[in-house]
Amino acid sequence: MATPRPRPPLADRVEELLAPGGPLPIVAAGDPVLRSGTEPYDGQLDPALLARFVAALRITMHAAPGVGLAAPQVGVDLRIAVIEDPAPVPEEVRLARGRVPQPFRVLVNPAYEPVGPARAAFFEGCLSVPGYQAVVARPAEVRLTGADEHGRALDEVFAGWPARIVQHETDHLDGVLYLDRAEPRSLAANQAVLERWTQPTPIEAAKTLGFELP
Repeated sequence: MATPRPRPPLADRVEELLAPGGPLPIVAAGDPVLRSGTEPYDGQLDPALLARFVAALRITMHAAPGVGLAAPQVGVDLRIAVIEDPAPVPEEVRLARGRVPQPFRVLVNPAYEPVGPARAAFFEGCLSVPGYQAVVARPAEVRLTGADEHGRALDEVFAGWPARIVQHETDHLDGVLYLDRAEPRSLAANQAVLERWTQPTPIEAAKTLGFELP
């Protein structure tokens, strides 16, 4: 019987992943990498490889398209995520959801904690759970700590939709999918959301589908 080959070092695996160029394959729900959590980033990739990996995450996020992407979603179990949101939404949606533009930024070893008791519930989707959305109640405001790709400390309060994005992506790094926090009765195919639930808030969906909002 052949001896199993040792698993390549993380840097080698990232090099292999980046070799084809272009957007990276996105891992779908059911793959263990989305549930196993991540190891803190501590220089496992040299600065040049880290920069290439971050650039690939951004390209993949744009191509999907999405407003955030975590390393496990491309099969890499490092505590790194990227976010960016141009927020091209109508004014009534912006006001209801607090969705304001977010510049591109890299989150390294992020962690969040609620700021105050307020919670907000909206439909949410995920690139690793394609085709569906569900209503998720999350803290309306959070304090995010960590660092950027250059090692500069991050300690910032996020509110509205940006708070939702950083919670969603940080959850990925802990092996948590948005479905774990969702209202089960709200689960809807993307087509149903487009046809029925495009209102700025999910109040009508809650009444019709039979679930409670905070």
